[in-house]
Amino acid sequence: MKKQWITIGLLLLIVSVVFTIILTKVDVKAIGPENSAVGLSSINSKLSFDYNEKVYKVSKYLGYVALVIPGVYALIGLIQLIKGKSLSKVDKRLFVLAVFYCVVLATYVLFEKVIINYRPVILDEGLEASYPSSHTLMSLCFTVSAILINKAMFKDKTKLINLGLLVLGFAIVLGRYISGVHWFTDIVGSVLISITLLSFFKAFVKE
Repeated sequence: MKKQWITIGLLLLIVSVVFTIILTKVDVKAIGPENSAVGLSSINSKLSFDYNEKVYKVSKYLGYVALVIPGVYALIGLIQLIKGKSLSKVDKRLFVLAVFYCVVLATYVLFEKVIINYRPVILDEGLEASYPSSHTLMSLCFTVSAILINKAMFKDKTKLINLGLLVLGFAIVLGRYISGVHWFTDIVGSVLISITLLSFFKAFVKE
């Protein structure tokens, strides 16, 4: 099963890289603010939404909720450490989760430096990196990894929590898309990258 998920992760990684390269090479036109260039411009101009401030703010605040998730598992690990008085008493899956969070953060930082697209709207700080959607990336990675870790550590005791996490992740992704602060391909790329990272995470989390 571990090898299977690693293989899936590698295949998705290739797809994610190819998709990202395509965005820099295919149908690149200056359709963004201040004549910023956007890859797959025809698709993006047709499938991206106009800016909606209310939806944007809702998705933004839901994103803050998702950012609480890593803190919850850090607290669980701290409680285990205090009770067991040794790092060896902390569930090893929490260490895997911590490494996963670091990889997600590194991915976010990478795309803040390597700019593929700029936002389709100017908000507060002029042109901003738009690919991949950081809210989509982090919300999917945080909520789905939480569901996976819950199933591994707590089995069927967290069904309602997992359902809530699933709804939260979906709401943030949908909100970022229809709010109009990202191009369609920003969302697609975020989903691809998120699933890639989650596949590797799944490979190393023992149930």
